[in-house]
Amino acid sequence: MSGTTIAGVRGRGGFFFLFLVGISGLLSGCLSAAQAEKRLEPLKSSDQFRLDDIEGYVSENPERAIHLIGIHRRIYRMEDTDPVASSRLRSLEEVAVRNLIDSQAQAVREKRWDDAASLARSLGALEISVENTGMEPDFLLADAKDKVSGGNYLEAFLAALRAHELRPLEFEDALFFLEQAVKVKQRRTAAFFFTAAEARGGIIPEELRRYARGRDTATDMVKGVATVLVDRGYRIEKGRGLPDWVLGSAFFVDDTGLLITNYHVIASEVDPSYEGYSRLYIRLGDASSPRIPARVIGWDKAMDLALIKTEIKPEYVFSLVDRIIPPVGETIYAIGSPVGLEKTVTSGIVSALGRRLLQIGDVIQIDAAVNHGNSGGPVVDVEGRLVGIVFAGIEQYQGLNFAVPAERLAAALPALVRGGKAERPWLGLTIAETAQGAEIIYVAPFTPASEHHIAEGTWIKKLNGAEVRASQGGLIPALQDLLFPNRPGELVALETSDGIRRVLITERRPEVPLARAARLDSRERMAAPLFGLILAPTAGNIFSPAYLIKRVVRGSIADEAGLSEQDPISIRGFKVEEKAGYALLDINVKKRRLGYLETSMRLPAALDSPDTL
Repeated sequence: MSGTTIAGVRGRGGFFFLFLVGISGLLSGCLSAAQAEKRLEPLKSSDQFRLDDIEGYVSENPERAIHLIGIHRRIYRMEDTDPVASSRLRSLEEVAVRNLIDSQAQAVREKRWDDAASLARSLGALEISVENTGMEPDFLLADAKDKVSGGNYLEAFLAALRAHELRPLEFEDALFFLEQAVKVKQRRTAAFFFTAAEARGGIIPEELRRYARGRDTATDMVKGVATVLVDRGYRIEKGRGLPDWVLGSAFFVDDTGLLITNYHVIASEVDPSYEGYSRLYIRLGDASSPRIPARVIGWDKAMDLALIKTEIKPEYVFSLVDRIIPPVGETIYAIGSPVGLEKTVTSGIVSALGRRLLQIGDVIQIDAAVNHGNSGGPVVDVEGRLVGIVFAGIEQYQGLNFAVPAERLAAALPALVRGGKAERPWLGLTIAETAQGAEIIYVAPFTPASEHHIAEGTWIKKLNGAEVRASQGGLIPALQDLLFPNRPGELVALETSDGIRRVLITERRPEVPLARAARLDSRERMAAPLFGLILAPTAGNIFSPAYLIKRVVRGSIADEAGLSEQDPISIRGFKVEEKAGYALLDINVKKRRLGYLETSMRLPAALDSPDTL
């Protein structure tokens, strides 16, 4: 009897134990699913601020105040719930806008044309035009004329070019800059303003017409190209000291001795992490020619561009006003110093356009023979127009050569001329080009876009009032080009597919855009901007939440690895090598195409994604 009782107790105990295990497993599954979903939620920026905090910015930084007002209005929605606070918010906004207008008027009075143009862009984002002080083209044109008076022709021609792009120059203005271009013997610049003047129908003197219609020869252009030498002392190899030289090319863009080259050629001159010896020189002739000391004025690592200066007057200056993108198959010429062989001219064709190899914009692929030492040299077309700047030495593309488009150099130069590290604007978005348009697939934490709660999965419809349209593969560079002229700290208007128009402030673009996000955000969320994996949570276990692949971004690392929608996936590890500039994602995936055979994979990705805005 007692044996039967004991057995019954044991049976009931076993059943109870199994019941607890089942409940535990169910709870574990629920917890892990909830945990998985939690890890896909965006990090929240600090939204809790008072109206008093906004008031502190209204006078000192009205752009920031307007940015915060937009956030506060969207979060708290006080129009119906708190009429008093809503009225105060409107008053703060009115004062901030008035301060912006007054700041612009003061900049005009003081002839700070760059500041006036910057404030005009911020006011434009607010859809406010200030007729009494003018608009951006007026400021740029006034700035250009002032710079001509000061003998600063490079910035003068670039400002006039930008003004013409925003609003065609009047005949008198176009003729004025044509005369200046002839005066300093910049034929391509003269040709540009000749065309602008001719379009207005005025009478152009014959000597100006004849010069503008002429053509420079390769022999002329070679005189404007120099060899760049960076002496980095000695390096030790197998116990012996060997001279450590970096070779490159450069070309003159102003008769005051300003030259353009690549950032990677002169990096040791300005990189704070470089601790060795570094001295910069140029050479105008062969190896027997003297080395002329030079210095770095400004640099832009994201676009691999640098502006350097030497105290000599060049025989030839390249023009930067031609906004020419040569078609595929067009003949081009590269000029430079391959392996130190000065004044070398090679020919080829444009092999492809739209290669995404730099953080901002795209580059031209060429088949002209270039080698180590060509980096920073000019690429011209058969008309003698500057179309690009060679950058060479990309290890994973041996045998292929590329050039930064000259139109992006022209856009980048104003920041380079200001000196130091070029500061570019940043919103904190990662974009994917889809059939619907520019989709926002990731919003980096603690950025202007994150503060404004921009929703992932929406599409950008307009930026600063301009509809975003481009040929296939060119949508993201087109967006970057729209944002590029803005300074950090300016206001921009962003319209998205959810019907919301936001006015938000730009901040300084990080040198490695996704490095900070990779430190702060979850590995599951970083799978989207780095690897092109958009995940959806599913049941896993409490120690390793599992996911399904919701979508694979076309052309991404995940796409190249053969991953596809609805593949079950679990993340086993995520490692960020910030100094080296890459991240590694370790996953287990059951590929549907392989009959759900489980595979372990490691996906590598660069932290300096070109798909950021």
